[in-house]
Amino acid sequence: MHASTRRTAVRLRTLKPWNSRTTLPAATSWAISCAPAAPPYPHQVGLPDDGRPRRVPGLRREELAQLGHVSIDYIVRLEQGRTRRVSRPVLDALADALQLAPDERAYLFTVADVTPGAPTPRPGRQQVDPQLQQLLSTMHDIPAMILNRRMDVLAWNRGAAALLTDFSALAPAERNLIRLTFLDDAYRALYADWPRAARECVAVLRMEAGRHPKDQALAALIGELSLRDPDFRTWWAAHRVRGPRRLTKTYLHPVAGSITLDVQQFSVDTQPDQQLVAYTAPPDSPSEEALRFLLQWAARPDQANDSPATQDDHHRK
Repeated sequence: MHASTRRTAVRLRTLKPWNSRTTLPAATSWAISCAPAAPPYPHQVGLPDDGRPRRVPGLRREELAQLGHVSIDYIVRLEQGRTRRVSRPVLDALADALQLAPDERAYLFTVADVTPGAPTPRPGRQQVDPQLQQLLSTMHDIPAMILNRRMDVLAWNRGAAALLTDFSALAPAERNLIRLTFLDDAYRALYADWPRAARECVAVLRMEAGRHPKDQALAALIGELSLRDPDFRTWWAAHRVRGPRRLTKTYLHPVAGSITLDVQQFSVDTQPDQQLVAYTAPPDSPSEEALRFLLQWAARPDQANDSPATQDDHHRK
């Protein structure tokens, strides 16, 4: 862990949040050592600065203990994983002291509330309700798809295939947006700012890993990307987290050229782990014209169709 991201002058033991052994010590160690890249200093949190040089940016143990209304020994026990229970007021005080962003605070509380248990079985591919599949098919002017929490593409329409890739040409196990972002050269080339998009993917994945530490398929995806892509390893180690928010992405499309789209995300009430993702262009913009051209091109008989809704496709690996 790079010194600039550490919260105190101590190197802390940190457990990966997607590991089934993840517990409160991992959460507090993450918060102390790996939250925002600009850690607070005493004057920013209402404490006097004694003027002593700091070996690393941020608060010292005793300052963090003072803000959290706990002892220095208690902070040490948290760092070393020797404290199994922490009250919500203490976690709130630590989050306030470290000036965690809303996503980071949510991640801290989510991981801290996880208790060890037997790993859950690896799930099969989720099914998309026929009515939702029909909705996708009727969205002729909007590229759209259904994702699960791991960013697996469960269903898509003709526009999404034209915009991103022909998902029907991929095995179901390979239809994952994060996997494609890091491991598929053609998909990577679509992004005008690939590093930014890729870092966002990693931050979303880490947030989901904190929420679902026993998801074996999620752990397998993280493991594969860690082994195969050095950028993923670097950004995963940075411990950034991000929840759902409004996104705008610019693509360099081989047919439509440069196209900037708003990414809309909608939850699916009947399937809590699924979301409908739609791509729209600002009205009367060059991107709206480019998107219209792309969708007209995609409507040609020789182009990719909507996602198949057969049982065999959903279960084929």
